[in-house]
Amino acid sequence: MELEFQNRTALVTGGSRGIGRACVEMLAKAGANVAVNYRTNEEAALESCRRVQAAGRVGMAVRADVSQPGDVEQMVGDVERELGPVDLLVNNAGVFDYVSHEETTVEVWQRALDNNLTSAYLVSWAVKSGMIERGFGRIVNVASIAALRARPMSIAYSVSKAGMVALTRSLAEAVAEFGVRVNAVAPGLIDTEILEGVSNDAIDDIVQATPLKRIGQPDDIAEVVLFLLSERSRFMTGQTLVASGGRIMLP
Repeated sequence: MELEFQNRTALVTGGSRGIGRACVEMLAKAGANVAVNYRTNEEAALESCRRVQAAGRVGMAVRADVSQPGDVEQMVGDVERELGPVDLLVNNAGVFDYVSHEETTVEVWQRALDNNLTSAYLVSWAVKSGMIERGFGRIVNVASIAALRARPMSIAYSVSKAGMVALTRSLAEAVAEFGVRVNAVAPGLIDTEILEGVSNDAIDDIVQATPLKRIGQPDDIAEVVLFLLSERSRFMTGQTLVASGGRIMLP
């Protein structure tokens, strides 16, 4: 798929680290100019941009809290002025709280919904009109296997990711006739900063419960994201692909 995305503009939310950075780098290597969204860690976002530039493409770091409508409007406007209309969107930004039901306060609940679900809604709505007008657009939402199974220690997170799966299905059907495809990937446990909230014993238990006997790497998920953005998945929309090393197996 070398240079498959040449002359395309991509926007990756939460693109400064982890899965987001892996997506940014792979998109650039495939020819896209990439806007790297971040909220607080500017240096990490600039490092992602340097990797875009190393691939010979244009990278742009753009600060925004994607749970806030005003920030999203400003971000998309800045990206379009600098790089052009957004053709490829990866809704990756999110937060994770590993807490019991007793600790799942209204604040924890709202934080998960705002950052994991409302953010995907806001950014998708900010770019979808342009995609519809041009008759081309690709959106990939980064969900989680937490959307597909019980998660008693991360209830709010699980609910927010289940909402993202539903958003993917419903938006996909709404915009399919206009040449816009919307899909999602549901990762298992990935070796990112999210592990900071998980104990070593819990990680070991997850590895033992995973048929492939390892946790995932960011590139494992970025490969799936690029497949869903590419024309290799041209007959797919509204789908959620699980990439979990076998922890979740769908029919």
